Amino acid sequence: MTDQIGDPAVRAFIDALNAGDRAAFQASLTPDATMSDDGTERDLGEWTEREIFSSQGRLDVDKADDDGRAFVANYSNSTWGAMRTRWKFTVRDGKVARFETGQA
Repeated sequence: MTDQIGDPAVRAFIDALNAGDRAAFQASLTPDATMSDDGTERDLGEWTEREIFSSQGRLDVDKADDDGRAFVANYSNSTWGAMRTRWKFTVRDGKVARFETGQA
């Protein structure tokens, strides 16, 4: 339900993630983007490779707030299966500068 996502930077992030498109995903981020998972800071490159790209990650938004910069989603990958997750984004200059995720 990405129609709930009004912020174009967050929409580009989700679309690239779901397409498994590393180049588009990287283009959706600022050069200094950061992230955390369940409250722990993670290396963005290592985390996205493990949790998204090498494990066929898929994000299906359930309920969005703040023009799509915060949402609850069903996330699945081939490592962990399906789980309910929360996501929060900081956008700067039309790109994702930070995202925080974790189990909802």
